[in-house]
Amino acid sequence: MQQMPDTPLPTQEDRFLSLAACVLIPTYNNAQTLEAVIRSVVAYTHQVIVVNDGSTDETEKILERFPFIRKLSYMPNRGKGNALKRGFRYALELHYRYAITIDSDGQHYAQDLPAFLDAIEQRPDCLIIGARNMDQAHIPGKSSFGNRFSNFWFWVETGIKLPDTQSGYRLYPLQPMRKMKFFTRKYEFEIETPVRIAWKGVPVISVPVSVYYPPAEERISHFRPFKDFTRISILNTFLTFTALLWIHPRNLALKLTSRKGWAELWQQIVVRREESNQRKAWSIAFGVFMGIFPVWGFQLAIGIPLAIYFRLNKALFLLAANISIFPFTPVFWALSVLTGKWLLGYHDLSFYWRDISLQQFKEAGLAFFLGGAVLACALGTLTYLLSWLLLSLFRKEQPVRDL
Repeated sequence: MQQMPDTPLPTQEDRFLSLAACVLIPTYNNAQTLEAVIRSVVAYTHQVIVVNDGSTDETEKILERFPFIRKLSYMPNRGKGNALKRGFRYALELHYRYAITIDSDGQHYAQDLPAFLDAIEQRPDCLIIGARNMDQAHIPGKSSFGNRFSNFWFWVETGIKLPDTQSGYRLYPLQPMRKMKFFTRKYEFEIETPVRIAWKGVPVISVPVSVYYPPAEERISHFRPFKDFTRISILNTFLTFTALLWIHPRNLALKLTSRKGWAELWQQIVVRREESNQRKAWSIAFGVFMGIFPVWGFQLAIGIPLAIYFRLNKALFLLAANISIFPFTPVFWALSVLTGKWLLGYHDLSFYWRDISLQQFKEAGLAFFLGGAVLACALGTLTYLLSWLLLSLFRKEQPVRDL
């Protein structure tokens, strides 16, 4: 039998070229680690872009040792977010489809680059974030806490759970970002980008990566705790309100107007056998409760984080919370006032806007909040009982298996 010649395996450079992927390295005053980082990366690929964000050290001299890589240099320093944005634009001009960002301080390992390529070959056009093991003993406590904090808000803003949303080791799909205008230009840019990319319907996943944190006395960080944390907090506030008041309701509305969306809702609401009838009933009841509770304008802003925290069915919660949409809103307002007046023992249950006195306004306001709270509790309880009864009659739960 004639032996067929072995087909040579593609090199990592071949994979980068076939995927139209590059490595993007933003750097600012990291001359002591930059050369080692570049050398480790070019062992896998020469598709490298370095963005020199206004460095005042030996960075330019180091870059001259690598004439085959692409570079962008400018003065003065504009922040990491600005460096990444410029790098993404340059990569698009060079017709790259993906950009893998790696920090220049040496904490990331180039040996993990193939893991990103493996992931994008299996799921094209995803945003992939390298997940570090944050439970290692040498990880600074503030970094571990900040990561948990960031993961929680990313979950609230997108509904996506990830183990590490702060890692700068990422693979970005460039085409979805072509026409996006980002608001931030410093560290918070790496918080804004995955959230807003996820809002565009781009899947966001993670791959495990290694991480190196040098001893405290050797670490160089340009993070300014007070200023940068303040900027991050303001950004998360903006993203959260945008998600709760627009993105999540919009996504629900889109689901309700498509056959595929109804199929997904059916899976979430009825099928989803790992979820008990009791949890589904609580989800519906909590939606009714928040829809009526007298915090008008903030029901979803308060309710969605609580639904996520208590692990309720978010689709059911959102559907039930819409009990108070127009034209039903005035009805619940009136019922809240009437219930409150009855509970407070007011004889006059009528309410007129004309010629109203300050005292009457105060009484009506107190009645509204008291009555709305009681009405929300009563209807929420009734909804739970009815939902649980109907689900028990018409839906079989998945039996729990012993491990």
